[in-house]
Amino acid sequence: MSATHEVRNQVPELVGHNPADDQALLEGLHREGAGWAEGSVRALGEAVGDARVQHWARQANDNPPVLHTHDRYGHRLDEVEFHPAWHNLMRLSVGAGLTGEPWRTDQLDGAVAQPVAQPVAQPVARPGAHVARAAKHYLVTQVEAGHTCPVDMTYSVVPVLRKAPDLAELYEPLLGSTQYDPDHAPALSKKGILAGMSLTEKQGGSDLREVSSHALPSGDGNYLLTGHKWFTSAPMNDIFLVLAQSPDGPTCFLMPRILPDGSRNNVRLIRLKNKLGNRSNASAELEYDQAVVRPIGEPGHGIGAMMEMVAVTRLILINSSAASMRAGLTQAIHHASHRSAFGRSLIEQPLMRNVLADLAVESEAALALSLRMAAAEDRAQAGDQREAALRRIGVAVGKYWVCKRAPMHAAEALECLGGNGYVEDSGLPRLYREAPLNSVWEGSGNVAALDVLRVLQRDNPQ
Repeated sequence: MSATHEVRNQVPELVGHNPADDQALLEGLHREGAGWAEGSVRALGEAVGDARVQHWARQANDNPPVLHTHDRYGHRLDEVEFHPAWHNLMRLSVGAGLTGEPWRTDQLDGAVAQPVAQPVAQPVARPGAHVARAAKHYLVTQVEAGHTCPVDMTYSVVPVLRKAPDLAELYEPLLGSTQYDPDHAPALSKKGILAGMSLTEKQGGSDLREVSSHALPSGDGNYLLTGHKWFTSAPMNDIFLVLAQSPDGPTCFLMPRILPDGSRNNVRLIRLKNKLGNRSNASAELEYDQAVVRPIGEPGHGIGAMMEMVAVTRLILINSSAASMRAGLTQAIHHASHRSAFGRSLIEQPLMRNVLADLAVESEAALALSLRMAAAEDRAQAGDQREAALRRIGVAVGKYWVCKRAPMHAAEALECLGGNGYVEDSGLPRLYREAPLNSVWEGSGNVAALDVLRVLQRDNPQ
């Protein structure tokens, strides 16, 4: 067979690079007080850039999770099966300390905390721990965003769990573990656990006052929960924070998926959502039929408690969108550096250079804001009230703007690749589908804007 054409002017595969070789990232890491983590950040970046990890990312999205409601004999299973590539990604991120490790107070290594404005209410983790976590999260999200959902929720539950010190004492060490343990077993028997949250119902959406699920005391310190949830991601996590009506009003509860005796809690998985993106991650509709739960925090004040978790997840969403921008920018620069048109490489063409410069400026600005808000988390946890106030409003504003900009940024990056960017093999379509998620998760733009107004009115009533 004779050759019909020569394959040339095609871009080589983008593998074997280290996304931690990023001046803006490393400068931000040092600027915000986590320079001590540069070695581990670089090591994680080397792993993320490996061709094998990128293959896992493709496999996890090409083979989405499968729900098994019953076994072959008709017994309820309520289990979600994930592709092995998903577990490999989870093992990578959990092993990098992206779950509860930044909250740990046993890793100070002699580091001296900065003076704080107010007495410290909680034990202080290593200064810069949340910034280091943000930098690592920024790297793993660039290769695959879906698997970070259960990791991120695990990280976010700790401040709320501490409202029940007896439960925090039991679960927090497992949340901070760097061992990924996907076994179906009681949480307290495992080497490490994952946590989630269950808020949204059919009739309510972001209006949590409309929650209709209800929990009644069972007489042994537990409550029995009955109701439904319209959208619960990562339903195979070990424990969940659930919002439900108690006799005292909306209350936050801790719900284990597997009970201490090894039996399944009374939680039914109805179906998995068929989502635009985030396909590697399972998001389910649930029903509770007298599921066993434990109250957390003051009864009747569950919405406020859950919003503390939402504040942390919004911090993560800023970081996720910044990572999305960086992933798109990296692909666009790589393509423009190896592709030629009209006699010159694309990156030498003035108009393309302008587009890439705009993409780079917005990407680096989003990263800088993400790391600054992570630093505010560090300092607020150490007792700095000014930083706590900055975090409270800055996270909401950042979530509104950065997450809303991500889809447009992804579209522009895709256009840099032309028709090649519109093909699934490029990875840009997955990035494009994923981008709108962060602007709707944890409150859409209007909800975030209203949240900012509430903060301003509460703190400045005049």
